[in-house]
Amino acid sequence: MTEHGSARSGPTRRQALSGAAVLGTAATLGGTSAAGVAAAATSRDATPAAGVTDVTGVTGVTSQRPSRDLRELLAQIDPERLKATVLKLTTFGTRHTLSSQTDPARGIGAATDWVAAQLEAIAAASGGRMTVQRQTFVQPVASRIPVPTPITNVIATLKGTAATERVYVVTGHLDSRVTDVMNFTSDAPGADDDGSGVAAVLEMARLFATRGFPGTLVFATVAGEEQGLYGSAYMAAQMKQAGADVQGMFSNDIVGASSAWDGTPPSPHTVRLFVEGVPTSETAAQAAIRQEVGGENDGPSRQLARFARDVAANDATDMDIRVIWRRDRYLRGSDHISFLEQAYPAGRFTEPRENFDHEHQDTRVVDGVQFGDLAEFCDFDYLARVTRVNAATLWSLAAGPGTPKGVTILTTPPAGFSGINTTTLTWTRGDDAGLAGYEVVLRETTAAAWTEVLPVGDVTTVTLPIAKDNVQFGLRAVGVDGMRSPVAFPVVG
Repeated sequence: MTEHGSARSGPTRRQALSGAAVLGTAATLGGTSAAGVAAAATSRDATPAAGVTDVTGVTGVTSQRPSRDLRELLAQIDPERLKATVLKLTTFGTRHTLSSQTDPARGIGAATDWVAAQLEAIAAASGGRMTVQRQTFVQPVASRIPVPTPITNVIATLKGTAATERVYVVTGHLDSRVTDVMNFTSDAPGADDDGSGVAAVLEMARLFATRGFPGTLVFATVAGEEQGLYGSAYMAAQMKQAGADVQGMFSNDIVGASSAWDGTPPSPHTVRLFVEGVPTSETAAQAAIRQEVGGENDGPSRQLARFARDVAANDATDMDIRVIWRRDRYLRGSDHISFLEQAYPAGRFTEPRENFDHEHQDTRVVDGVQFGDLAEFCDFDYLARVTRVNAATLWSLAAGPGTPKGVTILTTPPAGFSGINTTTLTWTRGDDAGLAGYEVVLRETTAAAWTEVLPVGDVTTVTLPIAKDNVQFGLRAVGVDGMRSPVAFPVVG
């Protein structure tokens, strides 16, 4: 599904602003004062006024083009290196969570040792900015865990420079399985599921390690996914307990194949991104407000997906991002759900179509058909493009300003009035170095992507001559270099 701003006729936002004043501190952003936003044209067909960007029919609002430095990084993503990683992971026979922890050549323990060694070698080139941790815990007896079992995540953290730490996480899961999820002895090569995701994580860690960013980047391989998301659940809970401000998380699970299995054409330039609408962690009070304001399409994960499309669906990645408005595939799940449960915005990247002959299958040939998750069914050029999508998104998140905090839409009208035809937003100014100011974004409630942007300057409040009833509002930060943050959807105040 391709998301576009909807073209429409009749009165426009710029008409609504015509002759009115945007009330707020008249600090400038790119030479446009907050009051100047109101100097609008009288129809959508007219030339937009200074400070008003009209992008009807365009995906997102002022899609962010990749910088020269980002293009240079993306060009270094190597399909052959990704292939070598996937092939190496298949040599451990099985990476089942219940397989051997001590065999030096076979099982989850040997695979974990190898991944840790790769990340430690990568970190050695970071000048001390990247550290590597083996996060081990014992999972008690639980569903698909018949005996207490050690589970180890390998986590590489590239420390950012922002005054207030903000964190962005990317994962692939190391464990694999066959048809019987409790069979930990048969070969389970796990090339696509999820050697491909692990390879993407290692490749990104390699390229990001020698670079510095304001935001902190976390590259992790997690275990226990096939048994019940145990590794990622522990990791996310530990981050929440530590008070980590995770502003974005992506799981890469089954991202290595582009061929169709059902007779339809392959989609080698499309990756799916699954994101929830109603937050998994929503409280009853939050649900009541959402039902009143119609915010089911505006949870943090939906804003993260809109951001990813704006920064990573372009000629530098050679990919389209097909956003799927579901938490995950139908009645299924992956490691991003562990982060959603901790109220962190998260999504899952996965290939256009899953081939179930090559997923969760014993390796065998039946009537001339090869079953099993083998590397021969992976498309490593495709995997490189998916890795570029991830890298472009993470770069843009970590290098740009953080998502605005404390964004509130004021709703108390003057005494005796049931409502007013203006909208006031307030927020907390971020402490990002190089913060230039903020932009209010708008769209019709039926539009999938933000369609209009109003630069309002380096202020913390703005009043717009637009009624709340018909549109959705959001706010994003802008750096002096023009990089934008994801949009924050306002809470009711």
